[in-house]
Amino acid sequence: MSHEVLNSLLKEYEQKKLKAELDLEKRKEALYQTIPQLREIEDELNQFAILTTKNILLHKSSSLIEFQQKTEALKKQKVELLQKANLPNNYLTPNYECSICKDTGYISHNHYKTEMCNCLKQKLLDTSFDRSNMTNLEKENFSTFNENLFSDEIDLAKYHFNISPRENIKNIQQKCIQFVKDFDNPEGKNLLFTGNTGLGKTFMSNSIAQELLKAGKTVLYQTAPILLESVIDYKMSKQKNPNDNIYQSVLTVDLLIIDDLGTESLNSMKLSELFTILNTRILNLNNKVTKTIISTNLNIKDIFNHYEERIGSRIAGYYDIYYFFGDDLRFKNRAKE
Repeated sequence: MSHEVLNSLLKEYEQKKLKAELDLEKRKEALYQTIPQLREIEDELNQFAILTTKNILLHKSSSLIEFQQKTEALKKQKVELLQKANLPNNYLTPNYECSICKDTGYISHNHYKTEMCNCLKQKLLDTSFDRSNMTNLEKENFSTFNENLFSDEIDLAKYHFNISPRENIKNIQQKCIQFVKDFDNPEGKNLLFTGNTGLGKTFMSNSIAQELLKAGKTVLYQTAPILLESVIDYKMSKQKNPNDNIYQSVLTVDLLIIDDLGTESLNSMKLSELFTILNTRILNLNNKVTKTIISTNLNIKDIFNHYEERIGSRIAGYYDIYYFFGDDLRFKNRAKE
């Protein structure tokens, strides 16, 4: 990522932060007109904060306890006044878009260590890669899931499964919800979605992506052809931008969704890069839990035939495999129109 792009994003963050704080001041002034006691409490809290800092520097522990008790009492009064006015307890705090970094893009830890917040990392990912596959998150998520679009008839001859498409997709949805809940478990498996187009693979991927984004995780969703070409182009480039390490982003993003695996034109270099990506993320070699979802029309037998044995074995051993079957939902939607 070029310095220009990063600086541009940081300016956006400054504007968001400033807007949240200006909006808070407007809310405060309007509220103080009707509940003047709140202004008095806020002023006292600010004074106690200053006094607390001074006493910490002077090592006056007895005064600190007294200030803490008074501060807690004032905070309790403030909450009671807000509740009487039917306002939330956080009404007098800024509504930052990211509550973790408070719209700064960075998080400060102990010992003055600072790191980039995941919200900014995600914006950098969105800028580096084509984000077109994640533009439907508001429409395609667990809350809009409709099992009734799938047939409840069991047709072993047609689908080669002894459960209905509806029962199957309900089971898959529950497994996807569990995948989100257990995401930080290093022992948890990755996901392979296999089946024909129009059966809900992208919907489930988007649903998982939305939940993890809300949880502050970073998500990269890309087709296999573009993903592998982007990585190879970056590695072959003689003038690499240290601020735009596409390869490192692919390896370290919390959730990588590889769509349309099997549609890429294969060669030895792409096979090698695909194995490295999958293996690095499976083994969490970057000292963090990373998970991958693969969506493909290939079944596991096709994957072994199409790719090297070592790629097939990694997927078979470290991925939970879910088969999507039924009638193409795209044709059903067109028929309704």
